Amino acid sequence: MISEQISQLDRETLEKMLVDFAKNWLAHDGLWFQAVEKQFGMPKAIELDAEAWATFTVLEAKRIMALYDIPEGSGLDGLKKALGFRLYAVLNKQEIRNETENSFEFYMVDCRVQSARRRKNMPLFPCKSVGIVEYAGFAKTIDERIRTDCIACPPDPEAGKEFFCGWRFSI
Repeated sequence: MISEQISQLDRETLEKMLVDFAKNWLAHDGLWFQAVEKQFGMPKAIELDAEAWATFTVLEAKRIMALYDIPEGSGLDGLKKALGFRLYAVLNKQEIRNETENSFEFYMVDCRVQSARRRKNMPLFPCKSVGIVEYAGFAKTIDERIRTDCIACPPDPEAGKEFFCGWRFSI
């Protein structure tokens, strides 16, 4: 249900609102993580973050599938389409490369979180273990046949050079 106030907004304002919503979601995610890290330490925060992402990524994939008519079992084409509708796709620069009939690579070329850490001269956030849960869970929700392999993701030494994280999806 859309409020009357929102339904009267022009396209440009709605697009700005979408970006703002995505920033707010990402800020909340980061603040939640920092609060858990402060209370329990980084390893526990990463463990709990992975647990939350295991559920969230499935919910996000199912909602995207329903809204954009992506059928379950739609293979790599369905996954490519769905990746473009994830909330952080509004904020991050992502690319699909090296497409074949049975695979493609997905790169997060610019990541808002990692870029902010770099600007603050902080080490990259070691998100690989969470990323494996997130991307594999998202892909399997689209099509259970999809295999997800990490190309590189922090703390991998090659992450953060040409891209922040990279994933290979294959059937």
